[in-house]
Amino acid sequence: MEWLTDEQQQIWRDYLAMSSRLHTAMHRQLQADCDLSLSDYDVLVALSERGPTRINELGEHLGWEQSRLSHQLRRMRGRGMVEREGDHDDRRGATVAITDAGTAALEAAAPGHVELVRSVVFDGLPPDQLGALGGALRAALRRLERRRADH
Repeated sequence: MEWLTDEQQQIWRDYLAMSSRLHTAMHRQLQADCDLSLSDYDVLVALSERGPTRINELGEHLGWEQSRLSHQLRRMRGRGMVEREGDHDDRRGATVAITDAGTAALEAAAPGHVELVRSVVFDGLPPDQLGALGGALRAALRRLERRRADH
């Protein structure tokens, strides 16, 4: 097995630290500003962009296991942010949609979330570094998708 080079190791550790700390900061910001979890926000964004979506397709889009998504949707339905339509016994036939309350929550949450992400990730990043970062992330995502398809 070939180990990571020292430079690769440092970049990998920096990425992990940044990812973990950013995730925590986003969760705290959403909780403080509008009493949403980051998971709530992820679901609301996906549904606002996609419209009513089959539950299994929403899980694939978010990259979540079915049990996690089911629990999340149950909590969000209880708070009136999403509604489930269709066959309640067959997730392939059931869809989930954002409600007016969910849309209002997303509209309240988005400005603070965008400001946090912009200030931490994008401010001060020159255009060439922005393009390189985007390219590297898209390439890694494509490789992950190929690995998933192969297994």
